[in-house]
Amino acid sequence: MACGEDKEQDPRIQGIAASIRVVPDFPKKGIMFQDITTLLLEPEAFKNTVDLFVERYSGKNISVVAGIEARGFIFGPPIALAIGAKFVPLRKPRKLPGEVISERYVLEYGTDCLEMHVGAIQPCDRALVVDDLVATGGTLRAAMNLLGLYNENYTVFNTYVLSTYLSLSFSIILVFLFLHS
Repeated sequence: MACGEDKEQDPRIQGIAASIRVVPDFPKKGIMFQDITTLLLEPEAFKNTVDLFVERYSGKNISVVAGIEARGFIFGPPIALAIGAKFVPLRKPRKLPGEVISERYVLEYGTDCLEMHVGAIQPCDRALVVDDLVATGGTLRAAMNLLGLYNENYTVFNTYVLSTYLSLSFSIILVFLFLHS
């Protein structure tokens, strides 16, 4: 979907939205959990979701797609493959072997931490961060901080939220970062 196109112009959006199940009060009371496992059961909806982002970010010289555990691991790798970038997992503590760097963050219902392998990205990489939603923004900030540790001079070029098109709280966040020295 091109920038600025109206969501009604792309027939894929309705199928994607219809394939996501809403689970009330999960993982705790008051949260309306957007369950994408139902989307993953529909190959066409899954493909269309990935395709929307591939279409938007192809040709942008992105060299890294960083996926935040766990839903970023589902959407990030096919996007990375399609645009010719490497995939970097941003994981929960003690899940990555070897030397890691970590960043703590606040969630709407507690705190957590993300880790990334040392050397996974380099200065001047163009990174796309893939996550599933923004509640407090803490996870996304933590990811940006991890990527920014390699060079504190980075620019956020673009954010793209699928929920903008779906009109629901589910979203896949892609933040295009240009890390420069």
